[in-house]
Amino acid sequence: MSKVAHYLQEHLNGEVMFSPAIRKYFSTDGSVFEVTPSIVVYPRDEDDVRKTARFTWQLAERGRVIPITARGMGTCQGGSAIGSGIMMVFPAHMKRILEFDHKTGNVVIEPGINYGTLQQALHMHKRFLPPFPSSIDYSSVGGAIANNASGEKTFKYGNTRNFVKNLRVVLANGEVIETKRLSKRELSKKMGLTTFEGEIYRALDALVEDNKEAIKGMQLDVSKNSAGYDLMDIKRKDGSFDLTPLFVGSQGTLGIVTEATLATAVYNPNTTLIAAFFEDLHVAEHAIEEIKKLPDGPSAMELVDDNLLKFIDEHHPNQLKGIVEKPFHKLIVLIEFDDANDRTQKKMSKRTLKILKKLEVPFQIETEEYEKEQLWKIRHSAAAVVSHSEGKMKALPIIEDGIVPSDKFNKYITNVYKMFEKYNLKVALWGHAGNANIHMQPFLDLSQVGDRQKVFKILEEYYTMVIGLGGSTSGEHNDGRLRSPFLKRLYGEDIYSVFEKVKLIFDPHGTMNPGVKIDVTIDDIKPLLRHEYGMEHLGHHLPRS
Repeated sequence: MSKVAHYLQEHLNGEVMFSPAIRKYFSTDGSVFEVTPSIVVYPRDEDDVRKTARFTWQLAERGRVIPITARGMGTCQGGSAIGSGIMMVFPAHMKRILEFDHKTGNVVIEPGINYGTLQQALHMHKRFLPPFPSSIDYSSVGGAIANNASGEKTFKYGNTRNFVKNLRVVLANGEVIETKRLSKRELSKKMGLTTFEGEIYRALDALVEDNKEAIKGMQLDVSKNSAGYDLMDIKRKDGSFDLTPLFVGSQGTLGIVTEATLATAVYNPNTTLIAAFFEDLHVAEHAIEEIKKLPDGPSAMELVDDNLLKFIDEHHPNQLKGIVEKPFHKLIVLIEFDDANDRTQKKMSKRTLKILKKLEVPFQIETEEYEKEQLWKIRHSAAAVVSHSEGKMKALPIIEDGIVPSDKFNKYITNVYKMFEKYNLKVALWGHAGNANIHMQPFLDLSQVGDRQKVFKILEEYYTMVIGLGGSTSGEHNDGRLRSPFLKRLYGEDIYSVFEKVKLIFDPHGTMNPGVKIDVTIDDIKPLLRHEYGMEHLGHHLPRS
């Protein structure tokens, strides 16, 4: 492998490293898995990415496959930001805002840019990127695009895919393409190309046409979904064609994004925040459904349960002092309205309060910035669970992203409680009430054989339950290595077969982040499980979830 590293050092502008220490550092991400790369590349520009991909393609043609894994800040909890071959790390150099259009609000960025840095820059222009994840301060925008990430504002604004307009992508053979929605005439021209890009358009168009009915039926009854590949919006009824939605959420398995044009929304910090305090899950489910019917709904509907509040009270008793008092409510839901029209915002807030009063649900309403920040501490306190440890017992991100149909919200939570009780585990829930997308992380010790075995028992039981409720295995964190083994069960044999063919069209030699999305089994990931979990390389940031 040193010969490969020396060749890349000679031909790339960016740094190429392969010392044991650097390889060890990049052997983990936010997941419970560990895979050590052979070489770490810090691309300085798109040309570095292109040359690396072209080189690995040529090696693969001669029978030597060296995978490429694109990586941002390594916060992925599914294990998509680790790989055995070349680790391509973008935040070192490719982290610029390239352009901002004041008229449209569109922004052009490089994938390594810190999400929080971009958001601060957009705020200066009274804009923002709404699907920001909870890891906004320590994650990259490229990673958000790769995962089709979302967060607390997704209820109103949708996920990352909704905001990606165009992409520049380096294909597996080193060709660079630009994606956008093509007319029928433009598609015909693309299909006439003699390049790899032309091959892709011809093969993908035929695949979509041949499986039109199956693709129509792959829609799940959930409000957001990051599992698998998005096949539904590639080709529309008018014959237009766009690869962009396919690349968003593909986790570097089809190509490597080097530039993205993103839409943004008007930013309004003058919001109204309501905290609703529930004692009954049935009442909470009913209230959430009623509030969701409002013509100008909330921008966020976030929840924590009483188990989380008890955990905070036990381990960080002053964190929510004066904000939440005992006895703790079964569920707290934060409901925020951010409509730029002040009258509309007030009207929708009043209608929400009317719903809560009718159901005899106590509430607190705030419009002042400091008071709103205090209430948001309730939701952000989940970070204390994520970062907590008891000896070698750590909160593990193994079942933390299920999403179900909204009318299964109560059943979902009830089933989770039963499952944690069955395995004698402490439970704490937080997440997105408006989307029925709940997060939880069981405390286990990966140095213990029993707990390592328990990981896979819990995985099987949890994802079987979520799929059985008509939900998706991933609302916002994507598949990675963790959830890929469940894709076939989630979508069925026919759609999974289409996924396999998509992967083969874009990556015939298997160099683009193999071991993620396609052809992954539980037996494949078992040997990758760490013997001790930690995210020490993110220790200088405050984790949020």
